[in-house]
Amino acid sequence: MCDICVMNSVKERMLSRRNFFKGSAAAAVGATAIGAVKATPALADGHGSVVDMTHLFSEDFPTWGGDPGMSREKLFDFADAGFNLYNMTTSEHAGTHIDAPLHFSADGISVDEIPVSNLVAPLCVVDIAARAAEDADTMVTPDDLQAWIDANGEIPDGACVAMHSGWASKASGAEFRNADGDGLGHYPGFHIEATQMLLETGAASIAVDTLSLDHGASQDFATHYAWLPAGRYGIECIAGLDQVPAAGATLVVGASKIAGSTGGQARIFAMV
Repeated sequence: MCDICVMNSVKERMLSRRNFFKGSAAAAVGATAIGAVKATPALADGHGSVVDMTHLFSEDFPTWGGDPGMSREKLFDFADAGFNLYNMTTSEHAGTHIDAPLHFSADGISVDEIPVSNLVAPLCVVDIAARAAEDADTMVTPDDLQAWIDANGEIPDGACVAMHSGWASKASGAEFRNADGDGLGHYPGFHIEATQMLLETGAASIAVDTLSLDHGASQDFATHYAWLPAGRYGIECIAGLDQVPAAGATLVVGASKIAGSTGGQARIFAMV
């Protein structure tokens, strides 16, 4: 083949490749534009809003034992140093927080070891608020769980089963702990028989809008000792259960990742 023929052949190939890339770029832009229209929304299909399930935590937030759950010392002030910084001391089990299996077992997993897949959960809300308004010591029973199942179907694998007792509305004062003259708290929790029933399901966690998975007057912490050593975790002092449906919401648990922690504050929200 002559030199001029070779040069012309190369030019044709270059033009062909250039046109190909122009066409590909245009197609990519078009696909991007289409993708912008068809892209999956920021919230998963079926969820249109976000509900905060976390109480504001401060030195005044009620605790199981009655002592302040946190303290803080200001080490640097903006007026003097150009920035603010606090040294904070907190209990692992104060405010809206997690109970890890390690909390009630010798060798259970700590909060940082909870599989992240278990921190995003179908939310099942068991409503006992009407009963709790009349009886502070009432508990979630197997009958309550069965009523939820009859109305909503089986409890999904990985679910968080939450007790809605209406107690979250009391969190700003002494009624939340509701201590008697002997210092014993009175508020709802999970009955051990309901806990044992849930252990037969694939639920990964249980949650309460009170200070304890067990009812306040418990002396044996039966639910703690049954649930946590089984490798499941708990959430105490959850908020916002009156703003989510009995079924259909997705709970997102922003657990702390502190090595070896038996519990810890968490920012929790629900996609509804």
